[in-house]
Amino acid sequence: MPQATAMETERSRHAHGAHPAHPAHATDSDACDSADGRNLCPVLAAVGVIGTEWRLAIVHRLLEGPQRFSEILKSNPRLNAKTLSATLKFLEGQGVVQRTVVSTRPFSVVYSLTEMGLGLAPAARELRAWGERWLLPRAAQTSRAAAQAARRPPTIQGELPRIVVGDAEPHRAR
Repeated sequence: MPQATAMETERSRHAHGAHPAHPAHATDSDACDSADGRNLCPVLAAVGVIGTEWRLAIVHRLLEGPQRFSEILKSNPRLNAKTLSATLKFLEGQGVVQRTVVSTRPFSVVYSLTEMGLGLAPAARELRAWGERWLLPRAAQTSRAAAQAARRPPTIQGELPRIVVGDAEPHRAR
């Protein structure tokens, strides 16, 4: 059975009277639960702009200063030119990244963060600190366990003996 979307869950809550009885007790997060479209949850809106691996990685890279396309591309070996181009266009369209053509021969394009993009600096730093605190130790522990398992000899070496079931009398050579 497919999972219900947030909107379906919200409709179900309204239909069954599960919404808070006292609006005075509503919290800021209730704006994120609204399905009527009048309230835009700031968290979901922000995640919509920077919520993919590459978008945030590019923003984090541009926090170091303006970069050429090739510099950003070389910063991560898993990043390819097509993905980088599409991501930069998206971020430019959202107002996070600014594209500047430098009029030199041959011309070059430099990408930098707009004021809106620079506003992401504290969030990007906090996400990095969170990853260093919680995810890097876990990854190191997992890789240590894998390395130890690789060094251990297999429990059973060689081929297992063949077991014949059902023959009570051994076969005789004729």
